[in-house]
Amino acid sequence: MTTKTTTTATNNLPSWVESANDATCDFPIQNLPLGIFRRRGSGDEPRVAVAIGDQVLDVQACVEARILPDLSPEAACALSATTLNGFMAQGRACWAGTRAALTRLLAADTPTLRDDPALRDRCLVSMTDADMLLPATIGDYTDFYASVHHATNVGSMFRPDNPLLPNYKHLPVGYHGRSSSIVPSGTPVRRPHGQLRPDDAAPPVFGPSRLLDYEMEMAVFVGPGNDQGGRVAMSDALDHIFGMVILNDWSARDVQKWEYQPLGPFNAKNFATTVSPWVVTLDALEPYRVGAPPRGPDDPPVLEYLQPAGNAAYDITVEVYLASQQMRDAGTEPVRLSRGNFTDMYWTVAQMLVHHASTGCNLRPGDLLASGTVSGPTEESRGSMLELSWRGQNPIELPDGTQRTFLADGDEVTFRAFCEKPGAPRIGFGDCRGVILPAV
Repeated sequence: MTTKTTTTATNNLPSWVESANDATCDFPIQNLPLGIFRRRGSGDEPRVAVAIGDQVLDVQACVEARILPDLSPEAACALSATTLNGFMAQGRACWAGTRAALTRLLAADTPTLRDDPALRDRCLVSMTDADMLLPATIGDYTDFYASVHHATNVGSMFRPDNPLLPNYKHLPVGYHGRSSSIVPSGTPVRRPHGQLRPDDAAPPVFGPSRLLDYEMEMAVFVGPGNDQGGRVAMSDALDHIFGMVILNDWSARDVQKWEYQPLGPFNAKNFATTVSPWVVTLDALEPYRVGAPPRGPDDPPVLEYLQPAGNAAYDITVEVYLASQQMRDAGTEPVRLSRGNFTDMYWTVAQMLVHHASTGCNLRPGDLLASGTVSGPTEESRGSMLELSWRGQNPIELPDGTQRTFLADGDEVTFRAFCEKPGAPRIGFGDCRGVILPAV
């Protein structure tokens, strides 16, 4: 049965890291997301880190300095690795104990690091001096299609008489993606080549994608997996999820249009997928856990194995920003293209995980499950350029005087996500960012 999560840090608990007490900060002491970093230019082995304010806490250095005495030996060992896979495998009790120990260390009234400048220099690094890496070795990556608004929008463009396929409201639709091309935020993305058919009356051609797009998504990292041949019950689903990141499912729409039948996405999406580097744990997200939106009166009943077991949706605001090369050269701020909410998804992350494992598929620590494009019921909440420009029919005006129907070379796309509500601190995910490089 799913363990009740705890937030550990009270809503008004301050940290001695002053930047963490700023109300607009993504990383207050109530967040404490984990990632993997190395000091910029050092060539050191990757190390486990926690984000606190505008600083990176080197967790391995804390373990070595013996200033986290309450950690279990298993946790201390896992936190001294070069990826988070081993820690993800430990499970909810280990994660909660580690979170509590880190909260005590960083609380304003704890002098251990606060009053020791030499130890602080050893354990704290400015985010500007840290290179963030992928949080885990991602063995498998699955991308779902969980927004009924996105599915309806896209279906309306290509199948106006039948936007949603018959299975959509019965099961979380997904496909297996390419884990080798997942990159951390800030990694440039090369415009891909592909087989295209711009003229439906002519044979296909091979060349650079002309309709390059982003997809605003959230994703979860799997914690403890399941044995091959076993399944995961809905009541246990959240115990198998370590935490959440932002994900950009870069998509070559012209490649996708030509190749997707009969087996779905392939080269249109395998060239790059970008993730934010900090994994926000479910414990940090607990105050923002809510019930999923009710199904419509005409929707089919959910089969028993997918019946919700308590609240498993998360109130997360998601935003998309774009800055052209000209805008950046002129010092113009990125323009916000859309703003939506993760609660608009038709399927929850728990349902996605349970359905994935329902055949006996063995999920493993560090596997990545993406939500599919987060789009809502309004134009402002559409999470891809395909929807915003409505397949190129409605160009988007940028502050530099140019227009976009799809992405141009030099464009920088930045995703942001955060949780906020009265009486609780703002919890952020950081940025998920990438610049489009020309095809070669």
